[in-house]
Amino acid sequence: MRSLPVWPFQTRLLMPLSLTPGASRRRATSGYAGGEANTAHYEMVSTGETGHAESVRITYDPSQISYGQLLKVFFSVAHDPTQLNRQGPDTGTQYRSAIFFADENQERIARAYIAQLDQAKIFERPIVTQVVALKAFHEAEAYHQDYAVHHPNDPYIVINDLPKVANLRKQLPSLYVAK
Repeated sequence: MRSLPVWPFQTRLLMPLSLTPGASRRRATSGYAGGEANTAHYEMVSTGETGHAESVRITYDPSQISYGQLLKVFFSVAHDPTQLNRQGPDTGTQYRSAIFFADENQERIARAYIAQLDQAKIFERPIVTQVVALKAFHEAEAYHQDYAVHHPNDPYIVINDLPKVANLRKQLPSLYVAK
């Protein structure tokens, strides 16, 4: 098993990546990256003044899914990488698009993937995803873990997340695994 770089997602937005082969909900952990340990608490992070991004650490089996395939899900289904300091209806630096890499190989692959997307002009606007060295990942509070699983009828989930799952199933059917 390998640890994927930490990606910022609102803690409720785990579904698309946890529905891919080789990545399981038990290995997608909500948390915070980019700030200090003493500010890694939802109430503080939500102010946008801590340097943290709401993030997800994903551990995956590279024999079942490649890092490139996970990047494909991240950039095509999980969020809009052209939104600066925003994810859907939520705004602030804590919602920035970023990949926190663990090693030089992850950094190289992520930067090359972004360059390919930019060159192919996949998006109408420039990609603003930051590629940043991971200093530390701080696990979020228990109520943030598996939020969509525990609250499938929450209006936020229904409006913002279930369409992403539908898009994953439609756009990348070979990467969709029903749970």
